[in-house]
Amino acid sequence: MKKVSALLIGLALVLLFQVGSALADSKMDGVISDVIGTPYRTAGTTTKGFDCSGFTMYVFDKLGVSISHSSSAQSKLGKKVVKDDLIAGDLVFFNTNGRGISHVGIYVGDGKFAHSSSSKGVTISSLSDSYYVKRYVTARRVMSPETFEKYADEPSDELVDSEDAG
Repeated sequence: MKKVSALLIGLALVLLFQVGSALADSKMDGVISDVIGTPYRTAGTTTKGFDCSGFTMYVFDKLGVSISHSSSAQSKLGKKVVKDDLIAGDLVFFNTNGRGISHVGIYVGDGKFAHSSSSKGVTISSLSDSYYVKRYVTARRVMSPETFEKYADEPSDELVDSEDAG
């Protein structure tokens, strides 16, 4: 039992550090990190609870990009991107109900994406997870290169709150 507990603790630490590497020090990553763990809420668009498109809408709003509150509508924005060319900030779309685009997340790098899961709330998942591999549909780049440079790619220039630093 001790070996199993140690293994689980080790796995949790590995996963924690993987999330840290997937979320670098950019403004976009800071916005996402601040809401990790926020519960899922149908039609939710605030830090009290998000649905998937409410989460992406919230993050992009914080970056000065206005997008609609619908995964299907978001899937028609911007420019189509092939999976191998994803960059942080691209929207990734899934068919989770068998009726077309029904789930959206934000690619954060390292093969991972942030999204509001109905079972876990806002979380980071891997595009290679078997559940998502089978349901992946497309990706869209909705940020202009200038917006990407300003928010998704560059480190945040905001001061760190002293409470957060310790």
